[in-house]
Amino acid sequence: MNALLRKTWLTLLLLFPLMAVAAQSVDINTADAAALEQINGIGPAKATAIIRYREEHGPFSAIDELRNVPGIGEKSLDQIRPQVELKAAPQQ
Repeated sequence: MNALLRKTWLTLLLLFPLMAVAAQSVDINTADAAALEQINGIGPAKATAIIRYREEHGPFSAIDELRNVPGIGEKSLDQIRPQVELKAAPQQ
């Protein structure tokens, strides 16, 4: 196997997990705690805080609104942003 082909395969193997995460983004308006905990950087406490915020303030209107959730700052938001999505707000 030549060096270029080996480098290409290595690159694909390293990028595959990132592509899988991007393909499986979580809707922050409808996800339950278990789904939220699948987001890299979100554990049980932050998942609970997201749900509590959503229950108290209604559906998120923008992903940036996650900054208002206790425990999620700019750095956390930057980490989770590629893993979340915002679909149409659910009917209440």
